[in-house]
Amino acid sequence: MVRLTPDLIQQSMQYLNPCKDRELCLRGYRIPMIEHLGATLDQFDSLDLSDNDIRKLDGFPLLKRLNTLLLNHNPIVRIGDKLHEFIPNLETLILTGCMMEELGDLKPLSSLPKLKMLSLLHTPVSHKQHYRKYVIFKIPSLTVLDFRKIKLKEREEAKAMFKSNEGKELRKAIAKKSKFVPGEGLTEFKKPSAQKMEEIKKIREAIARASSLEEVERLNQLLQAGQIPGNMGDRNSNSGQNGMDVDEEEEEEEDDDDEN
Repeated sequence: MVRLTPDLIQQSMQYLNPCKDRELCLRGYRIPMIEHLGATLDQFDSLDLSDNDIRKLDGFPLLKRLNTLLLNHNPIVRIGDKLHEFIPNLETLILTGCMMEELGDLKPLSSLPKLKMLSLLHTPVSHKQHYRKYVIFKIPSLTVLDFRKIKLKEREEAKAMFKSNEGKELRKAIAKKSKFVPGEGLTEFKKPSAQKMEEIKKIREAIARASSLEEVERLNQLLQAGQIPGNMGDRNSNSGQNGMDVDEEEEEEEDDDDEN
């Protein structure tokens, strides 16, 4: 597997994203763990670690500037207990397609004091009973969950459900943690082919052009469907060209008929 080294950080794409935040893109390298981010010198507002092989969300140095963390489609099953000490100003955390299984696995996120936007779409935990109410109750700073704004009525219902004596017992029953086995599920790294590296480049360019987090999520859904953003444009262009060729042939046939 490719380790997250200072050299890799220096070689990776760095740009201003559509939100005018300075972003570092470490997407698609199959990185197994978060390490050496001190090499960024805390110069980035946003960090994209999507499409890697990260299994535990921890390993950060103190990054006061970091406010957005993208971790789509990593096999993350565990979240570190002291994230608030190292990324205290995190506002947006995207964990779409990760592998957390139990509501108790999300407990460490409640320590992030400024977390406003969280996505757990397409994760096993999002299918648990009382999932949305539990997350709203457990992380009161949230304003958007799974790209849906949290309504006042939802907050009141979540509070009513979990503040009562029965609710306390319910919290104990549903907030168990899944068992974490270090190294389980990791695969041997194989160097990506030239074609794969070209696809990764197109994906990064498409994300850099995205105008919002919702657009990034739409791109993720396309990737899940096996569609590469750059290739889609090529196919559309080719289809349009083929259509023009057919139209030209039909016009030529009509001219020949008129002459006869």
